[in-house]
Amino acid sequence: MAGNEYKRLLSFTRRAVDDYSMIEDGDRIAVGVSGGKDSLSLLTALAGLSEFYPKKFTVTGISVDMGFPGADYSEIAAYCSSLGVEYHIVKTEISKIIFDIRKEKNPCSLCATMRRGAVNSAAKEHGCGKVALGHHFDDVVETFMLNLFHEGRIGTFSPVTYLSRTGITVIRPLVYMPEKDIRYFASKAGLPTLGRLCPADGNTEREEMKKLLAELDRQHRGLKYRIFGAIRRGKIDGFSDVSRMAGTSAYSED
Repeated sequence: MAGNEYKRLLSFTRRAVDDYSMIEDGDRIAVGVSGGKDSLSLLTALAGLSEFYPKKFTVTGISVDMGFPGADYSEIAAYCSSLGVEYHIVKTEISKIIFDIRKEKNPCSLCATMRRGAVNSAAKEHGCGKVALGHHFDDVVETFMLNLFHEGRIGTFSPVTYLSRTGITVIRPLVYMPEKDIRYFASKAGLPTLGRLCPADGNTEREEMKKLLAELDRQHRGLKYRIFGAIRRGKIDGFSDVSRMAGTSAYSED
């Protein structure tokens, strides 16, 4: 795969991997592949990185089939094959539990917990000690603001998290990459995204925060980068303001 957008994807990914020591020799890394642009871009990045990174590691794709009608993972399976990546689909009834049985009004938190649990279990089953998730730069900022607005606390998710109960280490190699760059890469690369299957998509607190931040960023250009910079300088939840890649900026407004 070639092109400046691919090089940019690899650059952002490697910076985060290096800054937070996300990968060690011999790692088997499971990528949680939801079928969206973020997880497929992450899968592509790690598959590419594995070809030249000095620390040798392997990548496995894992999708959680939540039971939504019309979910077809055949194109994703074919894409994984083209990358030389092992791929597994975990069948669940998460959608039935959340929407039919529990009838959750705010389903996102429970859904995310159940999906992560399914991915982590499958990762262990297939010999993976690490799980990579596709959270990006904008997700970091949005989560920080959601926690501030709705919980009154300072925090976001961490670049690297060790789950002592499962022995799984969760890594987020896209934390430096803005969503607009991921969207551009996914479009140029023709990634086989599934599209929106969940009935709650587009009607969540996160979507509201995304719109609010977009409007504020238009009024105060660079706001999201300043918030992200504050998270790093404050060393919040494992973030750091020190880049191990000499002479590089960890993120850019360009």
